[in-house]
Amino acid sequence: MDSPSKKILIVAGEASADLHGSNLIKSIKEINPNIQFYGIGGEKIRAMGADILYDSSDMAVVGITEVFSKLKTIIKALRGLKKSLDLYRPDLAILIDYPDFNLYLAKFARKKGIPVLYYISPQVWAWRSGRTKKIARLVDKMLVILPFERSFYEKEKIDVEFVGHPLVDIVNPKFSKDEAIQRFNLEKDKLTIGLLPGSRKSEVKRLLPVMLKAMKLLDNRLKNPQFVLPVASTMSKTEIKKIIDKTYKNANINIITDNTYDLINISNVVIVASGTATLEAAIMNSPMVILYKVSSLTYFIGKFLVKVKDIGLVNLVAGRRIVSELIQNDVTPERIANEVISILENEEVCHKMKNELSSVKGELGTPGASFRVAKIATDMLLS
Repeated sequence: MDSPSKKILIVAGEASADLHGSNLIKSIKEINPNIQFYGIGGEKIRAMGADILYDSSDMAVVGITEVFSKLKTIIKALRGLKKSLDLYRPDLAILIDYPDFNLYLAKFARKKGIPVLYYISPQVWAWRSGRTKKIARLVDKMLVILPFERSFYEKEKIDVEFVGHPLVDIVNPKFSKDEAIQRFNLEKDKLTIGLLPGSRKSEVKRLLPVMLKAMKLLDNRLKNPQFVLPVASTMSKTEIKKIIDKTYKNANINIITDNTYDLINISNVVIVASGTATLEAAIMNSPMVILYKVSSLTYFIGKFLVKVKDIGLVNLVAGRRIVSELIQNDVTPERIANEVISILENEEVCHKMKNELSSVKGELGTPGASFRVAKIATDMLLS
């Protein structure tokens, strides 16, 4: 048994990383309950007993230029964690996604002789592939969760392992469809449309208004649909209601906290921000329309840097476009409404999409990703 003094620095800079980090901590504690954790995370990692020095909800950004609004907070956190390497003397650093921050921190961890386990790869396959050389210098072990990522690291002779996607274990509704419909005061025979505007505040403020305008069009064009909106843990119902009141006052929409998977499960189609939620919808075999919109400057810069044709993770895993993506200027109420209607009113389109999504789920690996990562982490503590 390891000594109680074994300590792990964990960095989870966003809501999805907080979720995966908390499940990883749980799995590590099942192997060795004496290991202590500290670093950056949100309410889920805090609930696992970790000492949170900086909250991930203050640091999450989407896009390049959006970083500037959080720069002061990010720099403060980076300086604090650098000092913590001497103060806490961790035995292992587990860095989850959040690449620019984490790779900078990894440099200092390596100088202190602290092994670095990187969990959930930076998107080197999409842009800035040269980072693989930096990763080769700074990271002891890279664990990837998308099957096509492994080859990018093998080319650089990096110690890499595909552990499967942790969402395969996590994405499960709490209730049956009938129970959920009853619990959320919905009507069984109505078409249900889910709005998933993302987890970052800047993302929600950019996407939710256009989703609501699309909702208004769908209200007029479909026969009495019903709409549901799950609230991300990084947002509050009050913030969501403010946006609704400003955009579509008195909109008939069910705003529900803590039941995202149940709401996806009962939706005939979801309108979803590009990101982790697209894979959650795929695992639940839910037809979707993917939206991606950032600041004009971020998009302009990204056009020169990003090397992939598709942005949605679902399409990237599939290796082809199986779900519609509306990007930047195409994110309009009219385009969203048209895509939703094309799924709802064409049984063949809907059936084909569901079959393709089922194949994507199969590509994400077998259950047990968090435990596999936990085993690798605890082995590294012993080496």
